Amino acid sequence: MKDNVNLGKFEDPFTTAKGEERAHVALSNPQTLWFNTGTLCNIECENCYILSSPSNDALVYLTADEVTDYLDQLEARNWGVREIAFTGGEPFMNPEMIEMTRRSLDRGYDVLILTNAMLPMQRKKVKEGLLELQHAYPGKLTLRISVDHWSADLHDKERGKGSFAKTVMGMEWLRDNGFTMAVAGRTVWGETDPQSRAGYAEFYRSHDFKIDAFDPSMTVLFPEMDETVEVPEITTACWGILDKAPTQVMCSNSRMVVKHKGAEKTSVIACTLLPYEAEFDMGYSLEEAEKPVQLNHPHCAKFCVLGGASCSA
Repeated sequence: MKDNVNLGKFEDPFTTAKGEERAHVALSNPQTLWFNTGTLCNIECENCYILSSPSNDALVYLTADEVTDYLDQLEARNWGVREIAFTGGEPFMNPEMIEMTRRSLDRGYDVLILTNAMLPMQRKKVKEGLLELQHAYPGKLTLRISVDHWSADLHDKERGKGSFAKTVMGMEWLRDNGFTMAVAGRTVWGETDPQSRAGYAEFYRSHDFKIDAFDPSMTVLFPEMDETVEVPEITTACWGILDKAPTQVMCSNSRMVVKHKGAEKTSVIACTLLPYEAEFDMGYSLEEAEKPVQLNHPHCAKFCVLGGASCSA
């Protein structure tokens, strides 16, 4: 969806409002295949990128067999992907989450799961499954925990009262059982990057979490996505002006599989942030998803090109 503040922009996939050639990104080095396990979540955050909530099932639960189909396609297409990543919603609400992870690990991939580490992850059956996977595939599984801010007050402002304590409880269980953890935070609090990372460093130290606050792949800080702010369109000339290459944008190295409510088949989406935009639905197969992505959305400009963010490590 394009906000009125950007009226006239991001309309033509190939040309900007000023008539310049719009930038595009080729799939040049696929490293991560994402699966959105469904948009249902146990909580509703104030600024959720894809509107996950206890009632939003716009993206329905994926099945383990659907994941297997794309793992087969990865091998057939020889993409060279090293990592399978799962996001939501809250992935551990999906009843087949453990089996989807197991099948991905069994193919030799590293697996990344984005989770809030709250009650869905803390169920007995889920914990038992995670422990089995940790034992069977040591060093291959990472859980990236959503900790919007290193302080309880600001984290709870985003995620609801008591959320911070429940997340910390889940992280302590992961710590005690030797899981590799990373953290995803937000930069919406007016702190500088060094200030924010110093706060996370103290949070990790106080809980003995083995997470590097100063490694951007281990503490990932996502920029604010304020749709009321005007953003520039990215032209082909911008690469040189910004001293940035298309290979630095995440659609050069990843795609995401989703299943829309009511759809007969899964779809491959260009970007983890744009699951509802038909323009970024690339088709049913990985072969169809090999075409370039036109950067025709405000998120492409602000989040990826100008913000420098990436959902992958």
